[in-house]
Amino acid sequence: MQALCCLDMQGQHVADLVNDFIDESDEEPATMAMAHRLLTETLLQRDDCDRILSRHAKNWDLARLALVDRNILRLAVCEMRGGETPLKVVIAEALKLAKEFSTAESPRFINGVLDAVMKEMQGDMGEETKE
Repeated sequence: MQALCCLDMQGQHVADLVNDFIDESDEEPATMAMAHRLLTETLLQRDDCDRILSRHAKNWDLARLALVDRNILRLAVCEMRGGETPLKVVIAEALKLAKEFSTAESPRFINGVLDAVMKEMQGDMGEETKE
């Protein structure tokens, strides 16, 4: 998430530094590989994630959201779209990030937005299984 915030603030030209930051962490290799994958996927899907978020962040311009909140939401939506992790687990992890790195009000806001995204995705999945 810190890597996404760095790229959001400073632009793509710091991508190598962000990848070095992940590589130099004390995490297990599998964790670092997952961080690289999520970072790459979130950056590639950023516009799609932002469109989804814009539908559900009622009365909020994504560009005016707190940097941390915006990137927690993007990361979560990207992971939700991937379909590998249960949607409720993704939301729970996003709330942990918000509690640790953002304001006291952020978890409630993030939960509301991601809950709406989850309901949309479940509706889409439900319609696909009916066909």
